[in-house]
Amino acid sequence: MEAIEVKLSDIIIQHPEVNSFQQLLDKVQAMTSENMIFLNFDIKPDYRDTPRNWEWKLEVAFGKGGK
Repeated sequence: MEAIEVKLSDIIIQHPEVNSFQQLLDKVQAMTSENMIFLNFDIKPDYRDTPRNWEWKLEVAFGKGGK
């Protein structure tokens, strides 16, 4: 079983309809896979509502994955 790494920049590029940090959280939380997934924070989201603790919030949303 191979681990999959997902870059935050790829999620943002693949979902141009996302216009806010909250929408990005929803997309990240919806991600599921049978394989172990790692989220790579390769960029900082450039939304007006991006909070200072954006990495922590994305990590929590990612950990909930599909729940």
